[in-house]
Amino acid sequence: MSVPLATKGLAAATPSFQIANAWHVVPWALALVFYFTAGGYLSLGTHVLIMILFTLSLDLALGVAGIITLGHAAFFGFGAYAAGILAARLSNDPLLGLAVATLLTGLFGALVGMLILHTAGVTLMMLTLAISALLAEFANQAHWLTGGDDGLQVGRMAPLFGLFRFDLWGHTAYLYALAVLFLWSLAAWRIMRSPFGRSLDGIRQNPRRMRAIGTPVWRRLVVAYGLSAAMAGTAGALEAQTTRAVGLGALGVLASGTVLVMLILGGTRRTYGAFVGATVYVVVQDVAAQIDPFRWMFVVGILLVAVVLFLENGLMRLPEAARRVLRGSRSRSGGR
Repeated sequence: MSVPLATKGLAAATPSFQIANAWHVVPWALALVFYFTAGGYLSLGTHVLIMILFTLSLDLALGVAGIITLGHAAFFGFGAYAAGILAARLSNDPLLGLAVATLLTGLFGALVGMLILHTAGVTLMMLTLAISALLAEFANQAHWLTGGDDGLQVGRMAPLFGLFRFDLWGHTAYLYALAVLFLWSLAAWRIMRSPFGRSLDGIRQNPRRMRAIGTPVWRRLVVAYGLSAAMAGTAGALEAQTTRAVGLGALGVLASGTVLVMLILGGTRRTYGAFVGATVYVVVQDVAAQIDPFRWMFVVGILLVAVVLFLENGLMRLPEAARRVLRGSRSRSGGR
């Protein structure tokens, strides 16, 4: 009995497909292993998870949709202040604060997108930077609401689901951040592989061509920007809830530059580029700062320059580069 050609191809592709799917389990398995072995480093691990989510939000805007931004910290800080003010003034329920901060930041991002996404290039980049600066100045002046340059003290958060207390060692905070990151990662993965995500990729490559075939470019960019802002707002809310404080630095240019460096280190439009970039940056920063608190930025700068020069699309290209080198050495040895 003959087997159809399509079935043969499917059977041949099944092992590689299963291996590819198995790799998706590795980051989450490592995160769980870290939880049980981290000891006193759980707070650092929680910060890594939050920065991964922040970097993932920038990848959705910059990497997938091609929206050039230098002020993405505006949404991170907006979400942090929204969750912090709600916890300090109204309710300290973490899930309520997370939902409200995510929704408000997404709406704020969509509104900002409507105003600035008629522009492109350097103009768009400077507008994003200006909005971040304006928001930071408002937070500085509105001392009665945000605490100004003294920062906002969030206070103790209520137990998660009424059962799990945010303890001093960070067990609940870590698993809380990990669960939120997982849900947003799943949503981002679906978005990037949906028809909407494919259209964003087309807009990034050639917006004129996409307009010519009838794609509503501006509206799709606004939706993408709003989703990216909501994701960044969630990251900011997690930061506020787990550290119990919000400062003006959450809205600053340095925060926007830091998340951009994380994305460049990991690689844009990669499934786990944000995971690798944010983890490497935070760990290298922590280790280098312990060795030399005044020159740790020099180490990060060398790492960034090396990645840009030798790895075209971040550290996620490292396995591919290694495979190319191995193939080249094998072909040379075979030629002899």
